[in-house]
Amino acid sequence: MITKKIQMVDLYTQYKLIKKEINGAIESVIKDSAFIGGFYVEKFEKEMAEYCDTKYALGLNSGTDALYLALWALGIKEGDEVITTPFTFFATAEVITRLGAKPVFVDIDPNTFNIDENLIEEKITNKTKAIIPVHLFGLPANMDKILEIAKKYKLFVIEDACQAIGAEYDGKKVGGLGDVGCFSFFPSKNLNGYGDGGMVVTNNEKIAEKIKMLRNHGSKIKYFNDEIGVSSRLDGIQAAILSVKLKYLNKWNKSRQNIADIYNKLLGDINSIEVPKYNLDKKTKHVYHQYTLKIKNGKRDELKKYLEENNVSSMIYYPLPLHFLKAFEYLKIKKGSLPVVEKMCGEVLSLPIYAELDDKKIIDIVKLIKKYV
Repeated sequence: MITKKIQMVDLYTQYKLIKKEINGAIESVIKDSAFIGGFYVEKFEKEMAEYCDTKYALGLNSGTDALYLALWALGIKEGDEVITTPFTFFATAEVITRLGAKPVFVDIDPNTFNIDENLIEEKITNKTKAIIPVHLFGLPANMDKILEIAKKYKLFVIEDACQAIGAEYDGKKVGGLGDVGCFSFFPSKNLNGYGDGGMVVTNNEKIAEKIKMLRNHGSKIKYFNDEIGVSSRLDGIQAAILSVKLKYLNKWNKSRQNIADIYNKLLGDINSIEVPKYNLDKKTKHVYHQYTLKIKNGKRDELKKYLEENNVSSMIYYPLPLHFLKAFEYLKIKKGSLPVVEKMCGEVLSLPIYAELDDKKIIDIVKLIKKYV
C-alpha cells in the first residue's frame, strides 16, 4: 500500500520550486497597491496575447465569465441556439442559458472525447448562431471541420480552451483559431492561479472592445456607463502570479506529455483499459490537463474505490452528461439520444497528472491498477 496519498494535483510542490519568484510578484503588487487592473494585469494580458498569437487578451475573474462575456459580446440572445458538447463542465452550457439562448448538444467522438464534428451540421437550424467546441482534457477538437461548418453557415466559433492552454492544432495555439478563445486559471489548471481567474483572447478589435466594456460595468470611462455590464476583472495579484508561471508553462506541459507517455506505455497492454488516443490526424498537440482512461469491464467505480483505499486519488470527469442534469431537464432530451457520451460517462477515470509527478509515483499507481486488474 502507498503510505502517503498521491493527489490529483500537488500545488504546494510547484510553489516550492518557484517560491522566490511568486513571493516577489505578490509583494510587488502589494507595494504598488495595484490590486484591480493596472500594470500587472496589462502586462499579463500582453504576454498572453503574444503566447496565443492573438491581437488582444482580456483578463476576467473566471473561465465561466470568459465564456459568458464572449457570447454576450457576440450578440447571443434569447431565442438563439448554440451548439456544443454534452461532455464538459457545466459552465460551458450554463452561460448559454444565462443569456436566454438554448444549448444544443451534439454527441462526442469516443476516441477524443471531443464534439463529433461529423454530427454538427444535422443540428443546425435557422436559430443557430454559434458553436462552442471544447478542447476537453487538453486535446484540441477538430477545428478544420468546425471552422469550415461555421463559415458555411455564418456561425461564430467560441473555443472553450479552459482545459487546454498551450495545446496546438496544426501548429497554432488553441484560443486563437475561432472568433474568441476562453481560458480558466482555476487552481487545478495547467496555468493556474491562487484563486479564480479567466481570460478571453481574440483577433477582432470590435469584440475585444465590447468585452473590455462589459467586464467593467458597461463603462469605457469611469462613471460614464454606456450599457449594463458586470464586474469581472482579473486581480492584480493573480495576474502577477500568472505572469511568473506563464514562463514555465511550456516546460510543465512537456512534463505532462512525458508522464502521459509513461502511463500509456505501462497501461497500454491491459485489455480492460483503453489509454487516451491523441494526434489521430497528426495535427493535435495534447497538453493533458487530465489523463483519462476508459475502463471497459464495467468496474470503473470499483477500481476508483480500490485506488482510494490505497491512497491514490482519481476522479470521474464527468459522471453525467449535461443533458442528464436537473438544470437541463427543460430541454427534454431523451435518454439514449446521445449514446456515445452516455456510455463514456460510465467508463472514464482520470489519474493523477501534474508536472512534478515523479516516476516512482507513476509506477506505484500503475502497479496498483495492474494488481487490481
